[in-house]
Amino acid sequence: MRELGIAGAVLRAVERRAAGRRVRRARVRAGALLRISGPALNQAFIAVSDGTVADGAHLDVVVEPVRLGCRSCGRVVTSDRILATCSGCGSTRLDLHSGDGLVLESVEFTESERRHEPSA
Repeated sequence: MRELGIAGAVLRAVERRAAGRRVRRARVRAGALLRISGPALNQAFIAVSDGTVADGAHLDVVVEPVRLGCRSCGRVVTSDRILATCSGCGSTRLDLHSGDGLVLESVEFTESERRHEPSA
């Protein structure tokens, strides 16, 4: 299950951002070309985060569509998979703009780990 390897990489990024604080939830944006199952990645994250600052945390996975730009007609199209030809002009001169990345968008800390501002 390749989600375990990806979950391990996400956990390392979460731990760096957490800097020792307990994590309740994290959110990642995954490109559709990675073919990641959100529930499978969350389960893998739960498994690899056991005993860490993210122990018990939930991982939200947002799948980002593939975004392609046509060099011939300039059309930009989105899809859940890579396209071989432009849907507008039929050209094969397509550039990948997004849909193959993995980005840690946010980390939410537990209530007890939030920093309290002094009241005025």
